[in-house]
This record gives sequence, C-alpha cells and structure tokens, in this order.
Amino acid sequence: DFAKADGLQELGLEQLPGLVGRGVLLNMADYYGQDPVEEGTAYTREDIEDAAQAQGVEIREGDVVLFHSGWLNLLDGESADPARYGAVEPGVGVSGGEYLAELGVMAVGADTWGMEVVPAEEEGAAFRVHQILQPENGIYILENMDTRELAADGATEFLFVLGQARLRGAVQMIINPIAIR
Repeated sequence: DFAKADGLQELGLEQLPGLVGRGVLLNMADYYGQDPVEEGTAYTREDIEDAAQAQGVEIREGDVVLFHSGWLNLLDGESADPARYGAVEPGVGVSGGEYLAELGVMAVGADTWGMEVVPAEEEGAAFRVHQILQPENGIYILENMDTRELAADGATEFLFVLGQARLRGAVQMIINPIAIR
C-alpha cells in the first residue's frame, strides 16, 4: 500500500535527520597488509577490535565507523578492474556486524558497494550483516564511501557530517558526507 512506483508513501529517507557524530576510520588495507584487501575477507569481531587497537582508536556508542579496504581503486585506480569490483568484495562479517551493533554505533560504512563480505561467510546467508545492522538494530549503512583521502592522511577520528537529499519516497541515494579533522 505504501510502496508506489514513484517511491515510498511512508518511511522515505526524507524523514531522516542529518547524521552528525564522531567518525572512526579503520584502515583494513593496513591491518591486513593488502591493498586492496582480498575479496571474501570477512572483518570479524576480533579483526575490528585488533585493527582499532593497532590504530589507537576506540569505537564508541553513537560512532560512524568507516572501513577502508582500497576497493574503490578497482574502479578508477591503476589496478582498475570494474568487473571484479562489482562481483565480490571484502567487508564486515557476521561477528563484526554483531559486535558493532553491541557497541551501539550510529552507522557503518565502507569503500565497497555492499559494505559486507561477498561471497557471504555461510552459503545461503547473503547480506546477513545488513539485517543485523538495519532492521534489527536501526544502524545506518553507508556504501561506496570514498575513504582514500582519509586513509592517505592517516585519519582515525573526525567529525562526520551527512545531510541527505530530501527526495520524497527514496530508499537509497547518492550522498556527499564531510569529514572534519
């Protein structure tokens, strides 16, 4: 009744407030020593805890946590491979998603098209992390985040600001967030 051809009649993104909070970048390319991180690599709870500790940063309730894997370089870098970019990816695994939800973060984002690991860790459980974060815990998901400048600058903490377009009935959109260090 509320999902029409021209968008949602209820629950559209125009209903959401802007997001402002402490941003944390976890440089998984540095953590794994791979740039880009190999596809199918699931960021587990232990990986997230260890990467944060290695960077000297603590993930807190209300944070916006971004993961840098170097994956966007497959679209426009020297190692461009758009077919690989869109077929598979490294990303948050189930235990990592559960951990971030336990911490009560506001949003989770990555420089990949789906934010979570593809292929899934378990056969038939594709996009389980999306379910853990969004409907089960109300945590926003941010995909295709260009984290390259933050990673190159060695940023680990920053003010994250995001105001979304006010398009009525949208369920996803192109965004232009700002990180202020």
